[in-house]
Amino acid sequence: MAVFLYLAMGIIHALQTWWQQQSILEVIGVITGLLCVYLAAKNIIWNWPFAIISVVIYIFIFFDSHLFADMGLQFYFLTTNIYGWYYWSKKPASEDKTPVMRIKRKEGLLSVAAIILFTFLLGSVLKYTTASYPYLDSFCTACSLVAQFFLARKVLENWLIWVFVDVVYVGVYIYKDLHLTAVMYAIYVAIALMGYFDWKRDWKKQGI
Repeated sequence: MAVFLYLAMGIIHALQTWWQQQSILEVIGVITGLLCVYLAAKNIIWNWPFAIISVVIYIFIFFDSHLFADMGLQFYFLTTNIYGWYYWSKKPASEDKTPVMRIKRKEGLLSVAAIILFTFLLGSVLKYTTASYPYLDSFCTACSLVAQFFLARKVLENWLIWVFVDVVYVGVYIYKDLHLTAVMYAIYVAIALMGYFDWKRDWKKQGI
């Protein structure tokens, strides 16, 4: 019993020490980030204002961590979040929500080509800077660009892209000591899976 209590106290102390080392800015970014992704997965339009708050915070976090591609990505997210809020609000009068769409073959092929080209071009530029993992960072950024656009346009397959890229991001952020952010992206994976199945159910109900 004494050994168990000693171990429990050690764990509590370690967690307290870890928590005290976390940035308040990152905590707020994580909370608003989780809220926006959860609400998006549940097809609720109020995900967008939380998303805007989160990306503004992460502009500063990624700049400080020398993740420049991710920092630039946040500016794109800011634009698409505003657009997504507008697009989702323009639902048909006969519908409660903007309908869920499926990706077209041409869109899929163009997306793959765009990801490859963007990764090569941006990675080739960032390797001459102090950026961490220039090509990996650029690849994740390219995937996120495509996924975010499809999210704003309510394309179902956006969630599958997010699942893949979020798994990669977990490893990157652990290595960069952004532990809360790594935890957030691990949760994102689960939420993205939930979003995919929820949206697919909505799509089937639409009968499109």
